[in-house]
Amino acid sequence: MSYVPHVPYVPTPEKVVEKMLEIAGVGPEDIVYDLGAGDGRIVITAAKKFNAKKAVGIEINDERIREALENIKNNGVEGKVQIIKGNFFEVNISEATVVTMFLLTNVNEMLKPKLEKELKPGTRVVSHEFEMRGWIPKKVVKVEDGNMTHMVYLYVIGENK
Repeated sequence: MSYVPHVPYVPTPEKVVEKMLEIAGVGPEDIVYDLGAGDGRIVITAAKKFNAKKAVGIEINDERIREALENIKNNGVEGKVQIIKGNFFEVNISEATVVTMFLLTNVNEMLKPKLEKELKPGTRVVSHEFEMRGWIPKKVVKVEDGNMTHMVYLYVIGENK
């Protein structure tokens, strides 16, 4: 059995969700994967507002999956958005053109070899709050949401070292 990270569920504020997708340049040709999809807000926004071709959330928690599936239905994006129940360390993400995450630094660190192995050069990786140590970001953006300042890091596979 592979490592199952314990990452507390903290929903990404909507303003940060939009900035993550915006700096990744998500559009109609993109396939967005969200690692630890929670209630599905990132994949739903990618499909609904940024017109991504496909958006896939990977989530391990049954309660979050139920919530995400309900939110997908309520937003009318069933054909474009799917949720995979599983451990994102074990799910193949090679079709992604954009990967989003709000994990912890140590989990990001463990994910780096998977991202480098599975993602094609040019794939954009966007991390909310936690950087990918040792990778050089293309962009670092601060987002104010009224409560606090959030950091968003954009990396591009093949241009990150």
